[in-house]
Amino acid sequence: MKTFSAIILAGLAMSMLDYQPISGNITKSFTLDSLGACQGISNQKGTYFLYGEREIGVMRAYTLKNDSLIDQNKEYRFTIKGKNVIKHPTGIAFKPGMPTFIGNSVRQNPEGTLWKAMIYSIKWEGFLKSKTLDGNLLNTIEDDACIQGTRPEYVKHKGKWFMATADYGNKANEVRLYHAGKLAKAAKTSEAGLLYKKFTCSPWVQNLHFVADKGILILIQNQIEGRKWRLTFLDLEKSIASGHEEVLKVIDTDKADELEGFTLTDDESKAIAVSSSRKNNVSLMNLVWK
Repeated sequence: MKTFSAIILAGLAMSMLDYQPISGNITKSFTLDSLGACQGISNQKGTYFLYGEREIGVMRAYTLKNDSLIDQNKEYRFTIKGKNVIKHPTGIAFKPGMPTFIGNSVRQNPEGTLWKAMIYSIKWEGFLKSKTLDGNLLNTIEDDACIQGTRPEYVKHKGKWFMATADYGNKANEVRLYHAGKLAKAAKTSEAGLLYKKFTCSPWVQNLHFVADKGILILIQNQIEGRKWRLTFLDLEKSIASGHEEVLKVIDTDKADELEGFTLTDDESKAIAVSSSRKNNVSLMNLVWK
């Protein structure tokens, strides 16, 4: 077992894909409890919402102070009348003035080999106020166009915002961009007129993070199924134009657990990554863009 200092010193190992001077290293890892298996993180104006799978789907709010996440003692439950609705949250697409979407993977068999992907349109402010989905679930959309799983995130292309998602499996993976307003009212993602653009991508995508001022989409991935961290930086415009991922940089780490989420902080040189592990499930990172 590696010591805490060894984790810090190990940092991030650079891949051979060195097209851009993007680099990064892990500076600190620590444990946040009460999240179960953490599935992701969303930064909303300095409030960091971490969400996970416990006995129910939960989300908790934190603020960043120096090198620590401070618990705001606010827990939100993805339930209606106490019944679990979003047990396995797999992404939050939030953009002021746009519909808010949350992904969910539903296990279809005990072996965990068959999954059903769902996207929920919710009243975000109402959810934050009541701390449950009671009265705040607007629509449930089956992501039947996906290969495996759904990971909602907003991206901007040619001056317009779209709701993007990506597959998790290792065959025929795609990133797909949808018209958000139309999607919020749909029953299935395969309905005509919803899809804007798509492109193929590498496997094991756990989540997405878009860096708007750089036009970079970050694929938050595993190197192999369910294990080992990978961040893949894509030129979104070129990827859409070519129909396949246009890689700027791949950053692999020696951390062996399951990377689930990643976000930049309000300082783009600093980031937070989360994993589904029970211990050391949060890591702070430094990034250098040029």
